Amino acid sequence: MVTASRPLRADAARNREKLLAAAAELFAERGLDVPLEHIARRAEVSIGTLYKHFPTREDFTTAIFPERLAALDVIGAKALADSDPWHAFAGYLEDLYTLQAEDRGLNDVLARDLPNAPEVVSACHRGTSHVGTLITRAIEAGTLRADYTIADMATLTRAMAQVIRDSPSEWRRFLSIYVEGLRARTP
Repeated sequence: MVTASRPLRADAARNREKLLAAAAELFAERGLDVPLEHIARRAEVSIGTLYKHFPTREDFTTAIFPERLAALDVIGAKALADSDPWHAFAGYLEDLYTLQAEDRGLNDVLARDLPNAPEVVSACHRGTSHVGTLITRAIEAGTLRADYTIADMATLTRAMAQVIRDSPSEWRRFLSIYVEGLRARTP
């Protein structure tokens, strides 16, 4: 027998929203590994209240990141609308890593496997579904190395996540060196 869940009391709903806002801010500032106690403190609630609403860290990621990952759809659509295949591909990379540099939590989400957060994984897959098309277009136009694959893109994303974490002011330089190495060379 399935029972309908009752709506939260007004004070409980306020506490839940305060926790979500605090977690979103702290994840963006410091990444997914921020201590849960810091989230409770910023939300001005007890740690018990935090665990009542969000028993696991994955509950926070599931509540916050599918919406944030929708930005990937926007940058993908922008890139697909660009008629220049190389510019579209390189522009997509620039926009993707700009998002990651601006939000350390999003950076962590895109660099990690999150098997306990299937909604987040699904949002990542939806948001990156256009990457194959961008790669194919650039290869067929003769502007991207013919051996570049989606697996290479996944490796680059994990590498860029680390560069962004370690050298937040240097990631653009690293990306420009990498992207230049991906250009197809004419004999």
